[in-house]
Amino acid sequence: MYPEELVKPMRAELSDAGFKDLYTAEEVKNALTQKGTTLVVVNSVCGCAARNARPGAKMSLANGKTPDNIITVFAGVDKEAVDEARSLMFPFPPSSPSMALFKDGELVHMLERHHIEGRPAEMIAENLKDAYDEYC
Repeated sequence: MYPEELVKPMRAELSDAGFKDLYTAEEVKNALTQKGTTLVVVNSVCGCAARNARPGAKMSLANGKTPDNIITVFAGVDKEAVDEARSLMFPFPPSSPSMALFKDGELVHMLERHHIEGRPAEMIAENLKDAYDEYC
């Protein structure tokens, strides 16, 4: 587990942009199985999360259509919440950072770490915007 002092500014980067931090399995299950669309970002201390994933997720919200809900869990910190999110992302293997879009409780779009790492934030944002246009 990473110390909260280390992850606090990384959490804030998303929560300051309107993402709701979730800490328990119950919160995650409720958020991802509700009606409507929900984007979940599995946040991480990984360099690609800071360089690409968090900025890309934030940039994706500058779109005509956006998810009804935007949430985040933190890998290596919020074990219970992350484990629940990952269980709902099956059959995709665990990776962080990662992003998933759910519609009416069903996983409809997934960005794994290998889709994020080495890609600019703008490309990640465009990928998510395309998914919002289709599902939101």
